[in-house]
Amino acid sequence: MISGVMNRRKLLLTAIAVAAARSRARAGNGTIQVTVENLTFTPAKVEAQIGETIEWTNKDPFDHTATVDGEWEVAIPVGEKGLHLVTANDTGKYYCRFHPNMQGQIKVVT
Repeated sequence: MISGVMNRRKLLLTAIAVAAARSRARAGNGTIQVTVENLTFTPAKVEAQIGETIEWTNKDPFDHTATVDGEWEVAIPVGEKGLHLVTANDTGKYYCRFHPNMQGQIKVVT
């Protein structure tokens, strides 16, 4: 019986930790925060609603972009932020035009 209670408690704590990690990227004002550092987008995968803003903050010593070929590109200069207003068509992958190995993903949810 005690083992079952401990397992349920562990599952609940794990679920809470996962939910907290997902919400850390969300600023609470409809803005999703993504950090650009060490040639990485963190978090690499975000879920966003139409009308929310994704805000990339560049902590690297060189410029980056968030690029979806043929659709849009956000410049993210050194030490600055780049913004993108989420639309219904934004589900998919993006990358940095200067560093193509840097990739992120947006999933539009309702």
